[in-house]
Amino acid sequence: MKALIIEDEKLIADELHHAIRSVASDIEILDVLTGLKAARKWFMEHAEPDILFMDIKLSDGLSFELFEQFTLQCPVIFTTAYEEYAIRAFKVNGVDYLLKPVQEEDLKKAIDKCRHMIENKSFVPADFQQLLKHFTQPGTAPAYKEKFIVNFNNKWMPVDTKDIALFEKNNINYIYTFSGEKYIYDFSPLEEIEELLDSKNFFRANRQMIININAVHSVKPHGNQKLAVQLKAPLKLEVDVSREKAPLFRKWLDR
Repeated sequence: MKALIIEDEKLIADELHHAIRSVASDIEILDVLTGLKAARKWFMEHAEPDILFMDIKLSDGLSFELFEQFTLQCPVIFTTAYEEYAIRAFKVNGVDYLLKPVQEEDLKKAIDKCRHMIENKSFVPADFQQLLKHFTQPGTAPAYKEKFIVNFNNKWMPVDTKDIALFEKNNINYIYTFSGEKYIYDFSPLEEIEELLDSKNFFRANRQMIININAVHSVKPHGNQKLAVQLKAPLKLEVDVSREKAPLFRKWLDR
């Protein structure tokens, strides 16, 4: 099978290329494209691949714009750090949607799903246009959680999501607010928290923490390509961002 990668972060593209070779050695990567302009030129000069690996938010626009110009029948595997709510909507479409950093097990399942579609000569479902509208039309943004219930003086108390600077999962789970308050919360895995938050405002920095963009004071790069994020007062906490997530964090912050 022949595949095409559209990804504007070189480090992430290289890692995806390596992961594809690890889980599906029969796939030939035809090219790695860094943006819409390069992708448009490529599709004007080549037949479509068997599988398309595509980021959503590229440096020169949304990758969905390609589907407005070209009629593509190949299955698409989206790899992105955004729009977590679309995961459930997209699973039923016969293609897949993987959150970065992409896990090899999830990647293999997605490729196997595409392989099944290709072998059975099935087309990408018509539902794809509904997904396109979900991302591109105004007024269709998913509803995000507005409040979280915390424990305070043996009572339950609601905290507005917009007032939360940091989620921390450790032996005890905490919510930190911009005013410097620290509350215990009973909500379990951070993976579930992520699905309830707007990815434009919140970023999963590491296994233990999700930070609000408005809480970021400064960022200090390290030689090992990790990042140290200093949060604003009164928190004044330092949050580590891994090497794998550093390019995603920079793109999230630079808007």
